[in-house]
Amino acid sequence: MCRIAGIFDPSSKTLLQDITSMRDVMHRGGPDDAGLYIDDTFPLAFGHRRLSLIDLSSSGHQPMQDLDGQLQLIYNGEIYNFKELKAELTVKGFKFKTQSDTEVILKAYQAWGTNCLARFSGMYALAIFDKMHSIIILGRDHAGIKPLYYSLVNDKLIFGSEIRAFKALNPRWEANENWPNIFLAFGHLPEPLTTLKNVHPLAKGSFGVFDMHTKKMVIKKHYVYDFFECIKSIVEAKQIIREKLTKAVQRHLFSDAPIGLFLSGGIDSSLLTILSQPILKERLHTLSIVFEEQEFSEKKYQDIIIKKTGARHQSFSVSKKEFEHSLEDILQAMDQPSTDGVNSYFISKYAHEAGLKAVLSGLGGDELFGGYKSFTTFNKFKYLKTFAPLLAPIAGLAGDKYKKLGYLNLRGAVGYYLAVRGILNLDEISRITGDSVTKIKEQLNDLNLFYPCELTDTWALASWTELNMYMQNQLLKDSDYMSMWHGLEIRVPFLDKDLINAVTSISTDVKKNKQGKFLLIESFKAELPIEIWNRRRQGFTFPFAKWVENDQLVNKGIANGVHWSKNWTINILERFNGEN
Repeated sequence: MCRIAGIFDPSSKTLLQDITSMRDVMHRGGPDDAGLYIDDTFPLAFGHRRLSLIDLSSSGHQPMQDLDGQLQLIYNGEIYNFKELKAELTVKGFKFKTQSDTEVILKAYQAWGTNCLARFSGMYALAIFDKMHSIIILGRDHAGIKPLYYSLVNDKLIFGSEIRAFKALNPRWEANENWPNIFLAFGHLPEPLTTLKNVHPLAKGSFGVFDMHTKKMVIKKHYVYDFFECIKSIVEAKQIIREKLTKAVQRHLFSDAPIGLFLSGGIDSSLLTILSQPILKERLHTLSIVFEEQEFSEKKYQDIIIKKTGARHQSFSVSKKEFEHSLEDILQAMDQPSTDGVNSYFISKYAHEAGLKAVLSGLGGDELFGGYKSFTTFNKFKYLKTFAPLLAPIAGLAGDKYKKLGYLNLRGAVGYYLAVRGILNLDEISRITGDSVTKIKEQLNDLNLFYPCELTDTWALASWTELNMYMQNQLLKDSDYMSMWHGLEIRVPFLDKDLINAVTSISTDVKKNKQGKFLLIESFKAELPIEIWNRRRQGFTFPFAKWVENDQLVNKGIANGVHWSKNWTINILERFNGEN
């Protein structure tokens, strides 16, 4: 796991200084090594910070070159099927000098060109300089687990793993004027939006080919989420889920550095711990967070899994005092504004202090198997949307809990999403930013987030929305920058490409049930203790309501006694506004 940055700038006279600034502002995400490449022909510079997990020797140093320097690679992530690819490439006659997955990427590109990206099963953001063809290839994994941002303006291509790298290059980089309204609605910035003008994420499952002569970039897809729904037998569905998840856990546990698991006590983390036990055995290391506020404690359920697996477990207590003490560092760790991520900050901090380099997380289980309330509420919203023109005035007169229903007037997936997960309603946003409700609605509609036309079932719509919006834009980004801030890699077996392909090929009728995550539970009912799955869902939740005060809301003229998340959102807004 690493951080990468690159600059192609025909007008630059300070490439070395500029790429060094971009690279080293991200040093927290790559504390083990640093590398640079400055080309002697093109105005091109690559920068790399390394967090060593596979092949810890210096042979894994990046940028890595091949073909006598005609290929240069910088890469952030893990290719979990690199051993299988390496064996295939060896049969083709390729020779390897290292044990790293990085070299496999270079050889795979030589063998298959950009088609190699479709063969990778893992999480990655990468850049390849192909000097023979005068092109730069940018690529991002199938699920967008690893971030990659770029800007292409005035013949200059600039890219990096974090937005802070662009600010390091140019502290006066112009802000995107639309981001505050969008952030107050979502509590994060949905792709392709960032706080900076003309800086966008490369879309997940995509690659860009930049021609260094024409200064143009063509972006293509190498992966899309498809809902084939061809498996209609629950017996077959359970079999394939068991097979794919077990294999995914096995792949994700490969590491030459210490690795552990987050154990919240919920279904997903408990299942990953159980599946990891036969592989790690006495090396099974789990971590959890506990609170002074007992109503948030999941210790009872964590203890059940610890006893079952014999895990070497560490619990860490987080108090309001420690939260307040760490608040400034938490805000510094945020690469983009978000109302979430504090939980990831603390568990990553403690994992790092425990000597771990990587941890497995249960992220993705809820989105694939129906663990959120959206899987039931979307069905109600489908009918409410029929009366959408009437909802806005009615919602405006209703209590705070129902005012978000006004979002159902918006187009596509945005309306559904914000009706469930929106933070502030349209009137509140207007009062804070001073923009009209009409303008805010236009900005939200301009996001153009639409469902695939073949999705009609509301359960499938909810799964698509949670995967492509909540998980993609908030959970994955928060997990990445909070973990990398502590020099830690978070791995997500539920987002293994083969598992996603398997789950999305199962009929919705087989997955859908009143019980959340029914099919996942049924697939592993023999392994999962009944106490873990047969209980009220709680989730990995912090006692923010007791930690965050409402005074900021009163000052903004909203209302006292509303949900803590609105106060927190406004504070984050003001913090990032002050930086732009």
